[in-house]
Amino acid sequence: MIAKGGALAEALAKPGLNIILLGPPGAGKGTQSANLVATRGMVQMSTGDMLRAAVKAGTPIGLKAKTLMDAGQLVPDDVVSGLIGEALDHTPASTGVIFDGYPRTAEQAASLDRLLGDHGRTLDHVIELEVDENALVDRITGRFSCAKCGAGYHDRHKLPQVAGVCDVCGSTEFKRRPDDVESTVRTRMDEYRAKTAPILPLYAARNLVRAVDGMADMDSVQAEIDGILGSC
Repeated sequence: MIAKGGALAEALAKPGLNIILLGPPGAGKGTQSANLVATRGMVQMSTGDMLRAAVKAGTPIGLKAKTLMDAGQLVPDDVVSGLIGEALDHTPASTGVIFDGYPRTAEQAASLDRLLGDHGRTLDHVIELEVDENALVDRITGRFSCAKCGAGYHDRHKLPQVAGVCDVCGSTEFKRRPDDVESTVRTRMDEYRAKTAPILPLYAARNLVRAVDGMADMDSVQAEIDGILGSC
C-alpha cells in the first residue's frame, strides 16, 4: 500500500509538458489548444486573453497595461512576462501549459526560459501549424456561422443542408466576422512572418521545433500533435 501511495505521489509530482503553439490566425491554434485542454488537462496561456482579464479584474499589472493601452502605447515585454509569471505561480507543476501568442520576439523567448526555470519547468516542444497562404485565405474568407447557435459553415466546403437554414437550430440568420476579408487575412500573415516566425530558428537550434500540417482536417492535426507529445 505504501508503495502504491509512493507511486501515486511520484506520478502526481511529474512535471507537465510545456509547449509553444505557433501559427498564423486561422491555422487552428484555438481548436488544437482546446483539444489539449480537454484531453490532457493542460492550461492555455493566451497573452491576449490574459491581458483583457487582468484589465477587467483591475490587478496591478492589468492597471499598468490599461494605462499604456489607453495612451495608445504597446504593452512592453516586462508587463506581458509578468502576466505569464503570475499565471505560472498559480499553475501546479504537474499541469502542462500551452503558450499561445507568446513569445513573439527573441527577448520574450529569453524571458520565457527564465520564467520556466524559476518555476522548475522546461520547454518541451515548439509546434508550428504550417499553412498554405492561399488555402488559408479561402478557409477564412468563406466561413460564416449561425447567428443564433453559432454553428459553423463555409461557402464551398460546408453549406447548410437546406439553403439558408441552419442544420442545428433551424435559424435563417447567419453572420460573418467583419475581419474575415482577404486583405485583412493577408496582412495578418505578413505580421506573423515578420514578428513570430523569426523566433523559430532559436528553437530549431535546440531541436524543439516540430512542424504539423495545419491544412489537414482537425482530427488529423490533433493526432499528429498527440504523436509529438507522446503519452506524457
